[in-house]
Amino acid sequence: MQIEHFKVQNVKCGGCASNIQNGLAELNGVDKVEVNIESGEVDISGEKLDRQQLTEMLSRLGYPEV
Repeated sequence: MQIEHFKVQNVKCGGCASNIQNGLAELNGVDKVEVNIESGEVDISGEKLDRQQLTEMLSRLGYPEV
């Protein structure tokens, strides 16, 4: 299992966390997404994760990497 860690902007509430989780779940290889609202940290677990693809999806969702 691979884990990718991100620090992102604009995470302010549970709705933001849900948007991130639902958006990233659409990507191949993503098994689990954990969002810490207070710190703005996102941990993504899965197999053969493409960090560039994850970064691009986070930006499209409105949560660019810091």
